[in-house]
Amino acid sequence: MIYVKTARSAASAAFAALWLLLSCVPLAGHAQTGPQPKLPTIPLTAGMHVIQAELATTPTQQMIGMMQRRSMGANEGMLFVYDAPAPLCFWMRNTLIPLTIAFIGDDGRIVGLADMQPLDETSHCTPEPVRFALEMNQGWFKKRGLKKGDRLRGAPFGS
Repeated sequence: MIYVKTARSAASAAFAALWLLLSCVPLAGHAQTGPQPKLPTIPLTAGMHVIQAELATTPTQQMIGMMQRRSMGANEGMLFVYDAPAPLCFWMRNTLIPLTIAFIGDDGRIVGLADMQPLDETSHCTPEPVRFALEMNQGWFKKRGLKKGDRLRGAPFGS
């Protein structure tokens, strides 16, 4: 049999070679080797308590979150900010410290709280669509008597 190379078969072969090459290259941010650098922070208040919240606003920042971190300051947290209210779910894959997550409405109202254990892949989901989720050291909210219905204040919540 005689094989005749045509422009079409050459293009198909080139595309296949490119696809094979690209499929072997890891995507940026896909293979995480350590914690993400500290993100910009903003102050939030919960009653008389001030929180320095790192802002996770991009999909990559939100995907990495608190993964691989070994500690977090007593009044530090990470605020996940989304464009529109939606049902959100979080897990603790590659997260080494116990956290409590607060799901927060646009007005700063806590609509739900969940304790999350290190390295646990159980999903913790919002009870209603929200734009914000705040991760703090586990027990932070309880120690301060904060519960569902209480409000946080700060620029993201318009207060």
